[in-house]
Amino acid sequence: MRGQRTERLVRLASKFMLSPSKLVSLTDLATKFNVSKTVISDDVEVINSAMTAEGFGQMQVDRGRSGGARFIPICTSERRQQVLSSIAESLSDPDRLLPGGLIYYSDLIFNPEIALSLGYTMASLFTGTNPDVVITSEVKGIPIAMFAAYALGVPLAVCRFRNRPSDGSAVGVHYPTSNGDVKTMYIGTRQLRRGGRVLILDDFMRGGSTAAGMLLMAKQFEAKVAGVGIFIASDEPKEKAVPEYKSLLTLSERNGKARLTVTSEK
Repeated sequence: MRGQRTERLVRLASKFMLSPSKLVSLTDLATKFNVSKTVISDDVEVINSAMTAEGFGQMQVDRGRSGGARFIPICTSERRQQVLSSIAESLSDPDRLLPGGLIYYSDLIFNPEIALSLGYTMASLFTGTNPDVVITSEVKGIPIAMFAAYALGVPLAVCRFRNRPSDGSAVGVHYPTSNGDVKTMYIGTRQLRRGGRVLILDDFMRGGSTAAGMLLMAKQFEAKVAGVGIFIASDEPKEKAVPEYKSLLTLSERNGKARLTVTSEK
């Protein structure tokens, strides 16, 4: 009997973790494992205790008539600090400093293991905002945004800087950059529905023009913005084109040296 429960717990935990933020019927699970709904509910409590202890997430139970549970990826403050401090230390290597005060980080965000951790950490900032879709811009914004969308249980839509026939019909918006230029970004009309709720994520922000462009795109679709999240935000300039945003790391430059710190939780 004990072996049967251990196997069931492992299979249940795997099912919930492979479908984050998706409601799973407890009745269906009880039928699948040939046990009562009460037994499944007890199992969910065990899984919740384990995930909470690890600081990785928590189980959310719907006590309604149908009954269901979902795994919500939520990083605790301790786990968030641990993950981001390690990445900040790696990115603070002087060899990563590029001309123009930029930091080389492509090798990290295109590492699936690191991108997964960053995506879940980013999603934790917006738990409860209930977006219908995550929006990002090509190319380096995609890995973190993809895993954040996965954690939130919603699709990802990508704004491109060149319209491709394979995207079908698209909407384009023109937006100003910090140096006075005007750029254009496009998104396929099939990626966003009018009047939806969007979460805007990007990999880097200096003046915020790209994020502002995505805000304009959301406006074109009459979408409500659930929030704006950034992987690395430069502390200069102080005034951004985006009024409100949340970032994981803050980049500052002092005496010609770049310094990355974990952004304080707000």
